[in-house]
Amino acid sequence: MLTAIGAGFGRTGTSSLKAALELLGLGPCHHMKEVLDVPEQVRAWGRAAHGAPVDWGELLRGYRSAIDWPSARYWRALAARYPDARIILTERDPDAWYESTLNTIYAFSRQRAPMDDPAMRAIREMVDATVWNGVFGGRFEDRAHAIGVYLRNSEEVRAEVPADRLLVYRPGDGWEPLCDFFGLPVPAEPYPHLNDRATILAEAAERFADR
Repeated sequence: MLTAIGAGFGRTGTSSLKAALELLGLGPCHHMKEVLDVPEQVRAWGRAAHGAPVDWGELLRGYRSAIDWPSARYWRALAARYPDARIILTERDPDAWYESTLNTIYAFSRQRAPMDDPAMRAIREMVDATVWNGVFGGRFEDRAHAIGVYLRNSEEVRAEVPADRLLVYRPGDGWEPLCDFFGLPVPAEPYPHLNDRATILAEAAERFADR
């Protein structure tokens, strides 16, 4: 049963937020990292991206929260399916978000994966169908278009989610707004800071090298 749903795009502090939610006891938290290592998850999200009916309870069984892509694409459906869950809209400066995304997850998704490897092919196809084609209409390299999509998502979340159900959260906000939102005490541990650009690129290189 989900208690927290992320409506913000990847590269808006979602890896750190995943770790924070799990420290608060709101995990396991579903994130793209969870998907890439589980072939059935890759296939299931790929089917969802192509419009197949989704049993959200089955797909997210065992998770208490879900953020980042692929789930963020479906925040409306998840918010309706889990009416008691709270929605977190992660945001950062749009230009900084675009540059970060372009130079990390988009850059290595355009690398020539070993397409004779069925697992890598399935990952590439799912990410393309979900994010680059599904969210950005195949036009992510058009900076103005991509930023427009990003801004429109934020506008729609703010307009559609009741204020008492929504937390707009930016990197650097720390524990206090998050803990206040969920009515939980602030942990003794520092707020996590994960997945900077160098880490992202190193993880991508390792994943491709292993195939």
